[in-house]
Amino acid sequence: MAAAARRAAGLLPLLLSSPSGARTPLRRALSLISPHRSYRLLSHPARPFCTSPFSASASASNGGAAERTRELHLYNMKSRKKEHFRPRAPDGEVGMYVCGVTPYDDSHIGHARAYVAFDVLYRYLRNLDYEVRYVRNFTDIDDKIIARADQLGEDPFSLSKRFSDDFLSDMANLQCLPPSVEPRVSDHIDQIIKMIKQILDNNCAYVVGGDVYFSVDNFPEYGELSGRKLDDNRAGERVAVDERKRNPADFALWRAAKDGEPWWESPWGPGRPGWHIECSAMSAHYLGHCFDIHGGGEDLIFPHHENEIAQSRAACCDSSINYWIHNGFVNVNSQKMSKSLGNFVTIRKVIEMYHPLALRMFLLGTHYRFPINYTIEQLNVASDRLYYTYQTLRDCEESCQQQHKNPGDSLPANTLNYIQKLHDEFETSMSDDLHTSVALAAISEPLKVMNDLLHTRKGKKQEKRLESLAALEEKIRVVLSVLGLLPSSYHEALQQLREKALRRASIT
Repeated sequence: MAAAARRAAGLLPLLLSSPSGARTPLRRALSLISPHRSYRLLSHPARPFCTSPFSASASASNGGAAERTRELHLYNMKSRKKEHFRPRAPDGEVGMYVCGVTPYDDSHIGHARAYVAFDVLYRYLRNLDYEVRYVRNFTDIDDKIIARADQLGEDPFSLSKRFSDDFLSDMANLQCLPPSVEPRVSDHIDQIIKMIKQILDNNCAYVVGGDVYFSVDNFPEYGELSGRKLDDNRAGERVAVDERKRNPADFALWRAAKDGEPWWESPWGPGRPGWHIECSAMSAHYLGHCFDIHGGGEDLIFPHHENEIAQSRAACCDSSINYWIHNGFVNVNSQKMSKSLGNFVTIRKVIEMYHPLALRMFLLGTHYRFPINYTIEQLNVASDRLYYTYQTLRDCEESCQQQHKNPGDSLPANTLNYIQKLHDEFETSMSDDLHTSVALAAISEPLKVMNDLLHTRKGKKQEKRLESLAALEEKIRVVLSVLGLLPSSYHEALQQLREKALRRASIT
């Protein structure tokens, strides 16, 4: 409490002295931004990084592979090593499928960690001039949804729709771009039934009294993604115990209807899909049987993604996904945060007291594959860092606006060196499996230089001072945009950060 009060008190002079003003339009737009946001995004954001930081413009997002010189390396769970990213269609569209939420409760910051990580990948691929078709699903019918709906006396589809809408609002607040497609299981029953038929026709599944089970014994490659054995497919992890199974590791593709549960007609009688089949069917429907990237949390490697591979190949022998990418857990007291363990903190609870972009910065401060330990102290550090960044950029914006300076004018050699260094460090870190923490650290020196130019006696005497400030601000803006940390207005973001700090300190 005392620490929060001191932090808020430190912001009060800024609250009194920070003036408001209009945004300074920039000359070129970056198409990484969606306008549909609770915390609005810029309608005129910065230019993307170019092959050279001083070139006039980047190539348009039209798959210009001939002009693409940056190489992206991603850690592939399939090979357990970093690989050079080579899309199936170098001049075409990158296909990316990320497993979405089961909406039966408010989303927690473990969900935020996953979808912020893949949002950064989506943004960076687009920054590299790739066209990306990004698919993220909703599992809107599931045992957990049915149980929660029974508990609340609510229709399962009404409940899942309500929590799906809340999830989308959370993602908007975190400035996650909307995917290209957001399919729901309940809208794709025909595709699921068709895939189950194909698996049965290929002798990789069997019917037992209205249920359909995948036969792992008939798929010798089972376990190649996770490296785990069949007996690791434990009951209680959405793996039903059923003595009718030929192998305990066999999993449900279709479940016979039970009283009071939603169901659909099928060749095997009324019922509903099993959990794993939905992602195989929807990814094939929107991206084809062969596409580039499949992502999700590391808890999905086994059994979910292992089962997806088995189903997809059993339905179509040519099915292939090049890169399997997984994010690490958010831990609380060294234990994975999850709803089932009851140790979760919801996104909504966090952003009551912290700016959503402070939460995003906290998440990006650790490499996406590594576990991150959730603490209030680290959230405070991220919030303070975000405030310092926006205040510096706001001061710079005001100074340049008053003098009508823009970054297109000639620049001193030392300024060009700072811009080149930022450019190189940003590209190197992001192209090396999305090291966002290093990319964030790269803006520290330019921010310090800007503060010197703005506030020190020596800095104010620098040649081309305002031109240097404008150029540095523009390049930092690009970094923030690709990382999803660019606010609609520095002034508004600073005001929101101050209000949250005062609320945490219980000060009006």
